Amino acid sequence: MERIAKVASQKAVVIFSKSSCCMSHAIKRLFYDQGVSPAVYELDEDSRGKEIEWALLHLGCNPAVPAVFIGGRFVGSANAIITLHLNGCLNKLLKEAGALWL
Repeated sequence: MERIAKVASQKAVVIFSKSSCCMSHAIKRLFYDQGVSPAVYELDEDSRGKEIEWALLHLGCNPAVPAVFIGGRFVGSANAIITLHLNGCLNKLLKEAGALWL
């Protein structure tokens, strides 16, 4: 949990992902298309990926990936991010975190 908190606070947007997960790919693409450059941690390419995945599940992220942190705060997984995007709240969060300038 400490590692997640440390990593999540290092950049405005942090995504814990798996390279083989289609929803992770879609969420990363959504941020890139918004002009945001998130820090992406591919759990299937990390030696401690299973441990991080377990910790994400205990944070309430089910499924564990994609797990999105904005401004160091856990925002949610794919459903939450897509909902925020569709209702116009995602841009506000990104601006507040310093991930978007316009």
